[in-house]
Amino acid sequence: MNTTFPLQDKTILVTGGTGSFGKCFIKKALTEHNPRKVIVFSRDELKQWEMRQSGGVFDHEKIRYFLGDVRDKERLLRAFRDVDLVVHAAALKQVPAAEYNPTEFVKTNIHGAMNVVDAAIERGVEKVIALSTDKAANPINLYGATKLCSDKLFVSGNAYVGQRGVPKFSVVRYGNVLGSRGSIVPRWREMVAAGAKELSITDPRMTRFWITLPHAVDFVIANFGRMLGGEIYVPKIPSMKILDLAEAIAPGLKTNPIGIRPGEKLHELMIGEDDARHSLEFDDCYAIAPEAVASRRMASYDRLRGIGGRVLPDGFTYMSDTNTQWLDVAGLRGLLAGIGMDGQPIPVVAGATR
Repeated sequence: MNTTFPLQDKTILVTGGTGSFGKCFIKKALTEHNPRKVIVFSRDELKQWEMRQSGGVFDHEKIRYFLGDVRDKERLLRAFRDVDLVVHAAALKQVPAAEYNPTEFVKTNIHGAMNVVDAAIERGVEKVIALSTDKAANPINLYGATKLCSDKLFVSGNAYVGQRGVPKFSVVRYGNVLGSRGSIVPRWREMVAAGAKELSITDPRMTRFWITLPHAVDFVIANFGRMLGGEIYVPKIPSMKILDLAEAIAPGLKTNPIGIRPGEKLHELMIGEDDARHSLEFDDCYAIAPEAVASRRMASYDRLRGIGGRVLPDGFTYMSDTNTQWLDVAGLRGLLAGIGMDGQPIPVVAGATR
């Protein structure tokens, strides 16, 4: 197993490949990991065209652009032919939109996940990592509920692979991505650039987990090298206060609390007390072992402990307001210095730490 360069000489497919994560992952893969081929799978022809026209690595000879929707299993079967690794990043993710369009979120986030699992098994893909969210832990909104269901589908997928032992399915769960498309950072920056006299915030007490796009990409790549199948990986990342983020973006600008949106939490949770009972700690992350281990090939609590996982204390939770790592205003400004107006990383990230 190549744990240092797990993407080397592999054919990789990224669902939702034109999104913020997909573009950052593909750039990193092609410039640092020497894959055989990278397939961008997404449903929007304009975004694919714009991505290719942006030039540089996105017009690389190893890239293939493949139009399709994860709701369409037949199209996935065609796309997954001779693919080694899949990153499932396609999802509908806007919390308020989910509350008013629940069936659309179910079709993409749940039925789409089922299709990815089935297509990967039928095509004999080696490994699949699905991207999750902190909102899938003890969900209170429709989006989080669909992603929790998706997580369960990918974990359970390991029970259906038969004697071949592939694919291995695992999940990566992390918090808000600093500067990703549609997030608060680009929106506030646009408001400031337009001369806004105040920033609208939901609640001044709010806290969130935060991760940069490069960190999220590195974490996914690392997990391709160590995954056993069935575990949910949660990175150790800092929290921040919404008021500190506002101050970092617009020093001294007045904030206007407008109240929490439908389906939104005051603080985010990534590992609840119930999950913690079958979770283990590693130096850079936590790993949630599957509750039901249906195959000896799957990750289990004992297998994860056997490769260095440390037992968590009774009553442990991983929550944004009780986190031990925090970003202050200065730290947030350092990270934001490396985020462009489009949410993509720019070459130099001043003050960023791992």
